[in-house]
Amino acid sequence: MDDTGAGMTSPRVTDRPVTVLVADDEPLARRRILRLLRAEPGVDVVAECKGGLSAVEQIRTRNPDLVFLDIQMPDLDGFGVIAEVGPERMPSVVFVTAFDQYALRAFEVHALDYLLKPFEADRFHTTLVRARAHLSPSRDVAYPGEDRLRRLLSEVLGGGREPEIGQRTTSPYFERVAVKTDGATRILQIADVDWFETDGNYVRVHVGKATYLIRSTANRLQEELDPRRFARIHRRFLVNVDRVVGLEPWFGGDAIVLLRDGSKLRLSRNYREGFLALMLGDHSEAVERQASEERE
Repeated sequence: MDDTGAGMTSPRVTDRPVTVLVADDEPLARRRILRLLRAEPGVDVVAECKGGLSAVEQIRTRNPDLVFLDIQMPDLDGFGVIAEVGPERMPSVVFVTAFDQYALRAFEVHALDYLLKPFEADRFHTTLVRARAHLSPSRDVAYPGEDRLRRLLSEVLGGGREPEIGQRTTSPYFERVAVKTDGATRILQIADVDWFETDGNYVRVHVGKATYLIRSTANRLQEELDPRRFARIHRRFLVNVDRVVGLEPWFGGDAIVLLRDGSKLRLSRNYREGFLALMLGDHSEAVERQASEERE
């Protein structure tokens, strides 16, 4: 038995192979996907694209059954590709991303599946098996994920919200974050996070006494968090305002933010005004005046 299928049962290969398009601007990632696809029976790679614009053109021309679609591409990202092609004409989609948050966003709207870079061969095989199982046997009926893609576009591109009957409106901000721990992926509620700390191209997620590492940046993360819930207090720190219990003066106009768990984080003067306005509203000016008098 082939190692790529060990321990798993692949769906029956139909008379016509599954046609696949791969769109990823990273050469190594693209070549890896292509190599894994070519090791699978009943798969025909009809196009490989280095960017979103070429992916749109090739999807329209080739009409593949399945697309492995990178989310972050410089000319046109994965969401833009879906918008250009149109959810009603879009083939089945497997999202590919290096950022946990985007993978989780795709997962939350029930996209067919996602691959989080770097991925193992077994994970890729599982994804392909799942994707093939979702393809229509006749391959000529509408993709069953069309409504899901519409909801994804509404949420990500337009900031729109299309609630299902009996359900609350979906927030445009992340409500959960995916983290890796002990070889598994754990889903954390954003409301449970105490604070975020940047570490190069990664961010440390502090939840109680536990700390997790995700691939992102402070600027990217700040765009995805509810500004009423999380405040930027320093170039390195984003804090859950519900965890803040106090403020202490520091040197040069900076301050120390005290958290419920005893943590102390530096509040940069560059972010002080916005932080106090969020925390105290109309009372922020009075607090600033008092702090200024104490410094004098």
